[in-house]
Amino acid sequence: MDLSELTYNEAGLIPCIVQDADTGEVLMMAWMSAESLSLTLERGETVFWSRSRQELWHKGATSGNTQRVVDMRYDCDADALLALVHPAGPACHTGARTCFYRSLMAGE
Repeated sequence: MDLSELTYNEAGLIPCIVQDADTGEVLMMAWMSAESLSLTLERGETVFWSRSRQELWHKGATSGNTQRVVDMRYDCDADALLALVHPAGPACHTGARTCFYRSLMAGE
């Protein structure tokens, strides 16, 4: 696929779901720019766009919790990405394995 065929939002970003390639567990969601996607494909490790810092963010660059990319997929509308990875540690900045560790249905 030509990367220019992807659909980015008005800020030039596309959502990327990150999933453990072995277990299928959803680890996190982050935003990618065209540049961060190109860097991800080039390096073989996830690189995102930090909306809060307004800069590229190589996941694990400081923590060591990198994510080696096994495959990158896109959805039928070409407006969302799925990164299948082998994580080298927790995905969440809280130290949890996944960012999706809380439930809205808890207690029901």
